[in-house]
Amino acid sequence: MEVKFLEKDADYKAVLEVLLQLRPQYSLDALSAQIDKQQLHHYQLVYVKSSQGVLAVAGFSVGEKLAWGKHIYIEDLVTNAKYRSRGVGQFLLDWFKTYARANNCEQIHLDSGVQRFAAHRFYLREGFNIASHHFSMVDV
Repeated sequence: MEVKFLEKDADYKAVLEVLLQLRPQYSLDALSAQIDKQQLHHYQLVYVKSSQGVLAVAGFSVGEKLAWGKHIYIEDLVTNAKYRSRGVGQFLLDWFKTYARANNCEQIHLDSGVQRFAAHRFYLREGFNIASHHFSMVDV
C-alpha cells in the first residue's frame, strides 16, 4: 500500500468513485468540479493505492487557528467498502500522523456524523478524542 496525492491521471476516476461512497449527493462531474474549486483554497486529496486498486481516500487542509495552532483538518475520509476492516484506515491515519509531524502540525482534527458509530469506534481506537460538539446552521 502507498499513499498518493490526487492528480488528474489514470487513478483520478477511481479515486472519485471511492469518494462518492461518502459523498453520494454529487455526480462524478460535480464532485470533480467541487474538488477543483476547493483546491484553490488549499484542499488536498490523498488516496491509498495497492495492486488491488484505490483502497481509501481522504481530503484535508492544513491551517492555523488560535484554538488548535497549526493543524491538519481531515474533511473527508472514506475506506472503499470492499476493503474495510483490513487495516487500510489505520494505514492512512498513520500517514497523516507522519505528514503532520513533517509539516510542523500540532494536531489532527476531523468531524464525523453523529450516526456513524462504526467510524466513531475506529477514531477512538486510533487515539482521537471527542473534544467538542460541532454546531451548524444550514440553509441560511
